[in-house]
Amino acid sequence: MRLLLSFSAIVDALNEKIGIICNWLVLIACIVSGGNAMVRYAYDQSSNAWLEVQWYMFAVIVMFGAAYTLKRNEHVRVDLLYMTLSRRGQLWVDILGTLVFLLPTCMMMAWLSWPFFMQSYNVFEHSSNAGGLLRWPIKIVLPLGFALLALQGLSELIKRVAFLNDYAVDSLEAHYERPTQ
Repeated sequence: MRLLLSFSAIVDALNEKIGIICNWLVLIACIVSGGNAMVRYAYDQSSNAWLEVQWYMFAVIVMFGAAYTLKRNEHVRVDLLYMTLSRRGQLWVDILGTLVFLLPTCMMMAWLSWPFFMQSYNVFEHSSNAGGLLRWPIKIVLPLGFALLALQGLSELIKRVAFLNDYAVDSLEAHYERPTQ
């Protein structure tokens, strides 16, 4: 179990670093968006490349930020019954949800999105917009994002199983807060 917890710590550290990058990308995307709007309206200039950079940053934020969100236990869950369960019950729901839904879905989506990237890479796909960017580099974000989410799901699974087996797990973010609305 110690080896698995070490693997979990490595995955957590990786997704924590990627999450910090995603947080900065939000700020950069806002600056690019604001600058792009200012240039378009103040100087009547426009660039498809800058618009596509915004889309690319948003894609990275969503796809890579998902694993970070899962690591911090800030993902959306249907809490109709979850909030009434004991902590052990909640951990069991998390384990079953990870095994039945999260991991199979992530693996399937990573597997199915890989040919989508490879086809784009093989033809060196570019945007059809004038002055647009290469498309194939952003398409790798799909399989990588799902792979990172699957790794984080595996990490969360390891931590929950270890906790239920009375191992000390420092990095377990399993506290659930009921929504306030």
